[in-house]
Amino acid sequence: MNRVIILIAAVAVVFGGGYLLLNRPSSPTPAINTSSQESSSSASFATPKKSAHYESNAPEHALTLAGAPVNVVINFNFDLAKPSEIKIEKDGKDYGVGETVIDGNKLSMRRNMDPNSPDGTYTVFYNACWPDRTCHDGHFQFAVDKNLKSSFEDMTDKKEVTISMSQIKFVPMDIKINKGTRVTWVNDDEAEHYVNTDSHPAHTYYPNQNSKALKKGDSYSLTFSTFGIYPYHCSAHEAIMNGYIIVE
Repeated sequence: MNRVIILIAAVAVVFGGGYLLLNRPSSPTPAINTSSQESSSSASFATPKKSAHYESNAPEHALTLAGAPVNVVINFNFDLAKPSEIKIEKDGKDYGVGETVIDGNKLSMRRNMDPNSPDGTYTVFYNACWPDRTCHDGHFQFAVDKNLKSSFEDMTDKKEVTISMSQIKFVPMDIKINKGTRVTWVNDDEAEHYVNTDSHPAHTYYPNQNSKALKKGDSYSLTFSTFGIYPYHCSAHEAIMNGYIIVE
């Protein structure tokens, strides 16, 4: 009799434990902190191809932007030479404007982009050439979705705008301004901050948007004169301190 009772109890424990295991509440999914540039986009991106001596590019691969880039810049760790070339294509059309330019340090090449480029996914095809006339190709993608501008703070009615560098953030983080607007960043934190154009650490997308180290109370100003979007960051806090400016 005792053996029967023990057997019944053992079966109850096994099945009861299995029921609890199968029906226990699942762990909550951790929240993902996405910027306004990454939300509400349905774009899908192919795997990029990196050429020899490639370092980085701006815009970054798989980034969705709220406006057309001012230019596309690709950085290398070896001297570039002609006939290096960049094409910015969507549906077989090249939206690059003008010629591909090699920077004075010979480590970056860039090409302007049509500010009226439509929404969609763009593939950047590039051919990087070296002084010995050898060349290597590569490609990456980004997308434009102007609907994302709705989350930007509209400051198009202002001639001068101030952005506070406070609590390791740019406040406001994403803004829309008109061409010719002067933007001033003021450091309100104890920590030193920077205003740096993408990418990190090359800072080559729009070099005029690179400040020196800013201590508490220091400021840096820049007047924007070209239509397009300007992704930037603080190089001392690059992972968490980012912002975007759209010039309309």
